[in-house]
Amino acid sequence: MNVINSIFQQFGVDWPHFISQVILFCIVYVVLNKLAFKPVLKLLSERRKRIEEAQLNAEKIKSQLAEAESRYQEILRKANEEAQALLAEARAASEAQTQSQMQQVIRDAESIVVKARDTIAHERSKMVDEVRNEMTSLVVQTTAKVVGRVLTEEDQKRLAGETLREVAT
Repeated sequence: MNVINSIFQQFGVDWPHFISQVILFCIVYVVLNKLAFKPVLKLLSERRKRIEEAQLNAEKIKSQLAEAESRYQEILRKANEEAQALLAEARAASEAQTQSQMQQVIRDAESIVVKARDTIAHERSKMVDEVRNEMTSLVVQTTAKVVGRVLTEEDQKRLAGETLREVAT
């Protein structure tokens, strides 16, 4: 026992302080166990349960999704078959009408094109006349400002005629 006491004294162990520290450690352990460790472990256990439930729900959802996908594919296959049948019927029925309607559409389109060309030609000539009149007016106004005097009606007509000849060429 002397040897043990000498070793403890050599390391500076004081028995009353050592025992009080052990008792304090035990008290702190008990308090932490009740107030910290158990609630944290309980919380972790609850989370683990929720995660397991979520995984089970995810597996259920996957199986339901796979089932819904197979039903979707079956419905889509049936719809495609029906669509093909309807399309074949529609083609057969429309081929007879297509030729006569196509001829009528071609005639209508040709008449529309002719009318459009006439309208475009008329609008173009109208716009050209408007541009000529505007240009003539601008030339007369510009000339009057450059010359610094009011042009007579005869001067205006002469300038307009010259401008129209220049624009036409």
